[in-house]
Amino acid sequence: SKPLPTGGFLQQADGTAWMGFYCLTMLSMALELAQTNPVYEDMASKFFEHFIGISDAMNSLGGTGLWDEEDGFYYDQLKVEGQMIPLRTRSLVGLLPLIAVENLETEKINKLPGFKKRMEWFLNYRKDLAQLITYCEVCPFTGNRMLAIPTRERLQRALRYMLDENEFLSPHGLRSVSRVHREKPYIFRAGNEEHRVDYVPGEGTSYLFGGNSNWRGPIWFPINFLIVEALERYHLFYGESFKVECPTGSGNMATLKQVAEELSRRLSSIFLPNKDGARPCHGEISQYATDPHWRDLVLFHEYFHGETGRGCGASHQTGWTALAVKLLENTIEHPDQSETIDRDGKSQAAKVHDAPSAKRGRGASRPAVAV
Repeated sequence: SKPLPTGGFLQQADGTAWMGFYCLTMLSMALELAQTNPVYEDMASKFFEHFIGISDAMNSLGGTGLWDEEDGFYYDQLKVEGQMIPLRTRSLVGLLPLIAVENLETEKINKLPGFKKRMEWFLNYRKDLAQLITYCEVCPFTGNRMLAIPTRERLQRALRYMLDENEFLSPHGLRSVSRVHREKPYIFRAGNEEHRVDYVPGEGTSYLFGGNSNWRGPIWFPINFLIVEALERYHLFYGESFKVECPTGSGNMATLKQVAEELSRRLSSIFLPNKDGARPCHGEISQYATDPHWRDLVLFHEYFHGETGRGCGASHQTGWTALAVKLLENTIEHPDQSETIDRDGKSQAAKVHDAPSAKRGRGASRPAVAV
């Protein structure tokens, strides 16, 4: 890395969110292990407290943290010469805070008196924290508690951008940079230098990030997958009481479970053939659609074009793109499946099948997939 051209340093919304997500993952693991081995109880308390500190800083440090109240979005901030300058680029940077969410099961907590005592101390003596983060709120349906970086109101505001087809929501998943920057690139001037962020849906057009364009507009599977799981966890807590427009401006109100299902469907459509046998991931290469020796060979690319779903970058990136299998695992085999999803990822006769109650990851139900 290089020093910033402006001097000072960058306070990163995505980097901070990753650490919050890490703490919640470790907390979940420690709580599970502590059910049979009490030595992990102190570790659970440690990661609980670390998450509270990280979330508090992200939402309130310096008065507002990294949240921009005017826009209703999280941004990186540049601190230089005593000033805090928000870098108003709408990208995954501002969506990553949404993945830091965890449901705490009351039944498990009651078996851990040390952890419960520490948690109750925070609830009794740090009530101020509840103003800016989702801080051990109690679910009226299950009695369980939830920890999350955004409050309910901030989550709802951020989702308006995420589910806007003119911003993040593409026919094939979530873009890593908002489409709005295609016409209105973000420009930051430092002295005589101009730095800009454009919406680049496919391969990179500059050597920024080493030429790797994951953060320049394409669809990146790992983050999409984590957002799907986060939406499921939010739904486990909020249930039918939390609905948003999906897509934004459509008038169609959906629960967060339904949003997760819709996002899963769009991501899955990258790999599913249309009526002509063409799959979006193969772009315009007709051989994969017409040649019987090639048409069933699906490549797991590194990332995907933000408009067409065409595979970009390395073509055998199964380490993360194979997550598509998790989104497809509940798909019910249908003889006319190729006709139900067209080239643009639009469902022609989409029918959502609810999967049996099950758990995936950290307490999230499996997503249903439209077929």
